Amino acid sequence: MELQMRNFYLDFYSNIYHYLFLMSVKQKQKDLIMDRWLTLEQVSEYLQISVSSIYNMARKGKIPAYKVGRQWRFRKEEIDKWVRMQNRANR
Repeated sequence: MELQMRNFYLDFYSNIYHYLFLMSVKQKQKDLIMDRWLTLEQVSEYLQISVSSIYNMARKGKIPAYKVGRQWRFRKEEIDKWVRMQNRANR
């Protein structure tokens, strides 16, 4: 009985470790993708501006954006540069 419990706990903790490892790998993959291209919703969350405001700015060319099919995409590095430029322009 004691051996069964020990094996149970070993399996249990092994499964938790494996799950956490996979989650960290998925997060790293997500972070790599987010370092390059962002969706409309991700830019909205990143800048803390409503989705409709980001959409309108993209449509009017006021924010660096690319239309891929029917979807808007944004390069994170360009968004960061744009924010810095907005800050300088408002001084």
